[in-house]
Amino acid sequence: MTTTDNAAATRAGMWATYAAFILTGFVFASWASRIPQVRDRLGLSPAEVGFVLLAIAFGSLIALPLSGGLVHRFGSRRTVATLAVGDGMAVAVVAVGYRFGVVPVVLGLAMFGFCQGGWDVAMNVQGAEVERRLGRAIMPRFHAGFSVGTVAGALLGSAAVATDVSVTTHLLVVAAVVALVVPWAVRGFVPDGHEEHEGDDAGPVGSSRTLRAWREPRTLLVGLFVLTFAFAEGTGNDWVGLAMIDGYGVEAALGTLVFAGFLAAMTAGRWFGPGLLDRYGRVPVCRAMAAVSLVGVLLFVWGGMTEVAFAGALLWGFGLSLGFPVGMSAAADESGMAPARVSVVASLGYCAFLAGPPLVGFLGEAFTVLSAMTAVAVALLLGTLLSSSVRPL
Repeated sequence: MTTTDNAAATRAGMWATYAAFILTGFVFASWASRIPQVRDRLGLSPAEVGFVLLAIAFGSLIALPLSGGLVHRFGSRRTVATLAVGDGMAVAVVAVGYRFGVVPVVLGLAMFGFCQGGWDVAMNVQGAEVERRLGRAIMPRFHAGFSVGTVAGALLGSAAVATDVSVTTHLLVVAAVVALVVPWAVRGFVPDGHEEHEGDDAGPVGSSRTLRAWREPRTLLVGLFVLTFAFAEGTGNDWVGLAMIDGYGVEAALGTLVFAGFLAAMTAGRWFGPGLLDRYGRVPVCRAMAAVSLVGVLLFVWGGMTEVAFAGALLWGFGLSLGFPVGMSAAADESGMAPARVSVVASLGYCAFLAGPPLVGFLGEAFTVLSAMTAVAVALLLGTLLSSSVRPL
């Protein structure tokens, strides 16, 4: 293959990776934007909402440790395509099931979490391979694609709420879009970098590499770094809208709009972040961004006024924007171990990204949802201390 052909393939892989990130963000935010309506229909308390959200964490935490091996065996393209179809089926179960009670919602969300978790690992492995081929930082922009998808999903959800479109109709349309579009969109994925190391593993799905990655100190530290930022991101995704509604007494449509602003700020940070990373390096940029996010969280929780809380949500989203993508890049610094290490880091990160928000629900039951978000500030302080772990190999 000529240099021109390689460049064309890399460009195709780049756009396909953008599509994968955008669509997984779209489906996630579409669900998240309807949490208040699902809560009201089922009559759930904050702690009960937390329990329902825990089903997503359960599904993801089953999928994530398996994902590195699956990507190693089947490749990122087939993994993403298959799990996207499953994701659409899961959203359809939630869309119909919430009319009948909590149990169908919990089952649908567990399947949703499983598919989202595996999809996440596979597309990050592909993103890291494209980043290596390009020779410059681009992973945050892929995650900006995720954020673009979440903004689109949140805005669509806000419009659906404002125009009284039912949860069922809204989410069934989203489910169909994801299940049909993603398998077509990811046809442009490039071959995964680990394929040239196929002979290194005796296990059929790269199991030896996965076990080795779980014993590497740097990989575990990167995973803990991602965990802190994932806690801040996951809590914002699931609770910003509800905190505005319950804590500041705003209307549901305005609460969803603040959620969309949080996501838009995160998108901006991820789009402009690669230039900062290339110029100043991973460690100082991550430390500075964590400080911005910390200020935003404190303003959101203790600002006392809707306008101040809105500004805090913007700073919160902007500041946390680079933590997760930089952690994925750090995990994939060596292509041969990329699937295994990304699986480990994603597994640790999703412990907070998915189990953290239910924890906020339980704290919100004891105190208030708004004050419970102070825990995010603690996580960001820890992330600052761990930021040296993402220094390139």
